[in-house]
Amino acid sequence: MDTRKVVATEAALQLIEKLKSLHGPLMFHQSGGCCDGSAPMCYLLGEFKTGGQDVYLGEIDDCPFYISAPQYAYWRHTQLIVDAVPGRGAGFSLESPEGMRFLSRSRVFTGAELLLVQTTTAGTAGADRHQRIGD
Repeated sequence: MDTRKVVATEAALQLIEKLKSLHGPLMFHQSGGCCDGSAPMCYLLGEFKTGGQDVYLGEIDDCPFYISAPQYAYWRHTQLIVDAVPGRGAGFSLESPEGMRFLSRSRVFTGAELLLVQTTTAGTAGADRHQRIGD
């Protein structure tokens, strides 16, 4: 049973590795809409300032991943799956020049998984946090 709050596909992990080799340590924030829709935004580590209204979901490929508290309230029953697909990324996200964009998918936790999720803290990363989700 995989109850991590955020995971990544193989395609996303490959893009993250490329971006890390170009830019160094990275972080993600799930945008809440407006100009960029609702998409994972990739920044240099520390470039996006998180605050009291941001929830730490966990890490993907050693990159911290955050979401706004109001948006987390809607998605708390799901596992966020970060994917990478061809296309133009959001204007401020580091993948834009690469001809790829990060995309959020989700999977609703089963009842049993949800019970486990509710008894743990969002963002707790176990030793298997790098387990890859298939495309």
